[in-house]
Amino acid sequence: MASLSLLMKRLGYLFYIVSPEESSFATHDEVPDYVGEVTPYFAVFVVLELAVHILTRKFDSFQVDDSIASISQGLLQEIFRIFFEGAQIVGYLYIYENFRICSLPWNSTWTWLVALVAIDFGYYWAHRFSHEVNILWAAHQVHHSSEYYNFTTALRQSVAQDYFVPVFYLPLALIMPSSVYVVHRQFNLLFQFWIHTEIVHTLGPLEYIINTPSHHRVHHGRNRYCIDKNYAGTLIIWDRLFGTFEAESEQPVYGLTTPINTVSPWTIQVCHFQYIWSQLQKAEGLGDKLSVLFKGPGWAPGKPRLGDPDDIPEVTAPVRRYSSPANILWQGYVALHFILLLEEYFFVLYMKSLFSTWEMIFVSAYLIFALQTFSALLEST
Repeated sequence: MASLSLLMKRLGYLFYIVSPEESSFATHDEVPDYVGEVTPYFAVFVVLELAVHILTRKFDSFQVDDSIASISQGLLQEIFRIFFEGAQIVGYLYIYENFRICSLPWNSTWTWLVALVAIDFGYYWAHRFSHEVNILWAAHQVHHSSEYYNFTTALRQSVAQDYFVPVFYLPLALIMPSSVYVVHRQFNLLFQFWIHTEIVHTLGPLEYIINTPSHHRVHHGRNRYCIDKNYAGTLIIWDRLFGTFEAESEQPVYGLTTPINTVSPWTIQVCHFQYIWSQLQKAEGLGDKLSVLFKGPGWAPGKPRLGDPDDIPEVTAPVRRYSSPANILWQGYVALHFILLLEEYFFVLYMKSLFSTWEMIFVSAYLIFALQTFSALLEST
């Protein structure tokens, strides 16, 4: 019974269902790794979602090579975090320890609730800027590059995004203890996993308050009505308040307005940075060069800051989606080796305290090389 209770408790983390008393700590060093504790649930959710799609004969909701690519992006992010552990909180700690105006009580339920709302408010603006500022979009586009929408899409994350998103939370360091910040950053992130699915249609009255699969499907769409909408992390109220909300109507077509058509982890991570560099070479004058960096990804000389909506291609579901040349048997072969690589990664992560820095660099290089090799096998390159 104790094991079942623990399983259900950790399941609650994914839905922000957690007791304030049990998730309040005096220092950030005491905060558990909630994301690490819940990671095995990701695999369970992926398998269950796949089973539902198979039983309902929705075979077009998953693609093996796309799912490998999505999980590979998450793995890349985690590999880099091994070497930059603590980087996401160092600025917050500095401001809190040197410039805080006051410190909210860490063990107060009111502080816990304020943090839930404040962290999500910060996330809304971090997410919105990631769409409206081209150099930030270069990182965030990784998450949007899949043409599928399932639980593996939630794991498709940018390496670079880790190092600018925390900036949007720095004002909270003036009043909010670092332990509270670390707790709610994790829960805010975990909540966003389960909304990446087509299985859940609508959630009734909750649609007015929280972010839901329906709202987030719109966010991932490349239909014109979907562009730059529904930035919420946990609470959809921010989009309703700031005019960026859009309800799901026609079936969203997922992915980028210009699909990148690859499963290569390296290409997915850096392609838009390369595009920005090419645009900088063409831009005339300092003003245009700065605009390439800091205006929207759709901007061009003579266009509005965020680009012209009429330039967005019209799409209607269903569309032809990218698929690697590999047949299903070859994809299965690569998937088997990918699963074995995941086992190696988790073993290394568990034993990392026994590795020297150079050993960790070598192992990480091997993991990254293997991920790139899998994409080469799938794409016959």
